[in-house]
This record gives sequence, structure tokens and C-alpha cells, in this order.
Amino acid sequence: KAMADSNNIASVKLPALAWDIAADIYFPADFDESKKYPVIIVGHPTGSCKEQTSGNIYSKQLAEHGFVAITFDASFQGESGGEPRFTEDPGFRVSDFSYVVDYLVTQPYVNEEKIGLIGICGGGGYAVAATMLDRRIKALATVVGSNVGRLMREGFSNYDPLGMLEALAAQRTAEARGAASVVNDLLPPSLDFARDNGLTDVDVVEATEYYKTPRGAAANGCTSFYFARQAALATWDAYDRVETFLTQPLMVIIGDKPGAFASYRLGMELYGRAASKDKQLVVVEGASHYDLYDQPEPTTKALENLVPFFEKNL
Repeated sequence: KAMADSNNIASVKLPALAWDIAADIYFPADFDESKKYPVIIVGHPTGSCKEQTSGNIYSKQLAEHGFVAITFDASFQGESGGEPRFTEDPGFRVSDFSYVVDYLVTQPYVNEEKIGLIGICGGGGYAVAATMLDRRIKALATVVGSNVGRLMREGFSNYDPLGMLEALAAQRTAEARGAASVVNDLLPPSLDFARDNGLTDVDVVEATEYYKTPRGAAANGCTSFYFARQAALATWDAYDRVETFLTQPLMVIIGDKPGAFASYRLGMELYGRAASKDKQLVVVEGASHYDLYDQPEPTTKALENLVPFFEKNL
């Protein structure tokens, strides 16, 4: 294994399709490389990176409870490879999880029959699709999981997905002929900008606070989409055929304060539709979407449910 630092974290590069994926592995303090451990893969939110909530909150605390946890930067993002940068492509985002599993099953300390998955926000939708495809994943939890394809057809395209696709087509043609690329930030640049422009939705405001202030800001947490390559999201749906293929044990964790990124509504939908015989819905009272990213009381409540869920199912 890669050498862990003083915080019991090892940074590795693992092979994907044609580039490397950058990942951080969080080990328990009493880690013994001669033993085999259950491992939980933690998928970061859309526009986020492995150093934010997937790493410094969930992976860190899972390791403190005796699991090995691994979180990684999505292809085209963070420290992972892939060009053009800031591409948010669901096919790659889903397949990344299987490349991480490929790496894990080669490590002597990994119990390959005990690999679980957590997806946060947009990473939750990708985690759902990955779990349906890859039967090596034995249990799934989503934390304020969302479905980026659905959001692309709704608010992210101003409820005009066909108009968005027309604009994408024109931009892609322009870039093929030498025009500059367009990278759009999904969020206001600051809380002041949000306030001055009447942006009051709880998710938009708290996302801006998380990503654009010292609360959660990280160098690779860019909240950006490369515009000309986001067409694949317009026709993709994270929950396609969950009634047939999502049979692994499932935990859905949401807060009860709904906002524009729809994790409350979409979490309820996933819980209702999934084929899993063993499924649990956890609603954290008084918590918003972004409270469950890093706020001590809501994340503690999430982990109080996640830990026994994975102890039972892994």
C-alpha cells in the first residue's frame, strides 16, 4: 500500500481508462496491513473534490470507526487526469467507481466481499448508477443524494433542456472552429452577489457559503462545468431501472429542509423505487442539504446511522 502520513491518510494514483485517478485512502489508527478490512468508497459531490466533505468529514470519521475509506477526484476534475478539464460526464463519473474497485481488489488488506459505497449530493446519483452496474459493491448509502441529469433538465437548463442542447451544439461547433471554450460556475461568486441578486434559495445560498468561503473552500472544489461537454447529462437519469437493478442494501439520508438541488424529493423517490429488500430512509430533522456536508450535529446523526448500516452489511 502507499505510505500513510501522520493522519493515517495515503494519497495514491490508480489507473482508469487512459489516465490516473487521484485518491486518498483513510486508514484506522490501529491499521494492521496483515488483516483484511471492509472498505467504503466515498463519492464527492458535483463540482467538489476529495478534500471536501467526502474526505475531511465522511472518510475521516469512517476510518475512526474502523473502516478503510477511500475518496477520489472524478475524472477531468481535481488531481485526476482527463481532458478537457471540468467535464461532468455521467458515463465517466459512474465508471470511475469501478476503476476504484479494480484498485481495491488488488490490495492485500481489502476484503473484496465487503466493499461499500457512499455518494454525496450529485455523487449520490452516480453512486446509485455505479452500484446497479457493479455487483462487487455490496451496500450503498446516499447522503443528500441528487440526480444531476434530472436537475439538468430542470433548473440547470431553466426548464428548457432542448434549448440548452441547441446552445451546446452551437458552442461545440464554434469551439471546433477555434473559439474559446466556456466554463460556467454553477454558483454565485459570493454571498454578497447572491444577496444583491435576490438569490435566496437555501441550497444556493448555503452552497455559496460552503464553496466560496473558508467554511469549505478547497483549491479543487471548483463548482464548474465545461459547457460544451455537458450534453450527456441532458438525457441521463441516475435512477433509470433502479426497480430492477438496485438490489443491494440501501440507506438514504436526507435533511428535512428542501431546496433547489432537490435531495429531499429525489431521496424520497429513490427510497420508494429501489428494488432493495433491505432499505432505510433517514430524515435528519432541522438539517438542510449543506448542513449534512460538514455541520457537526447533522453529520454526527448521519454517521450514527451509516456506521451500523455498514457494520451489518459489510
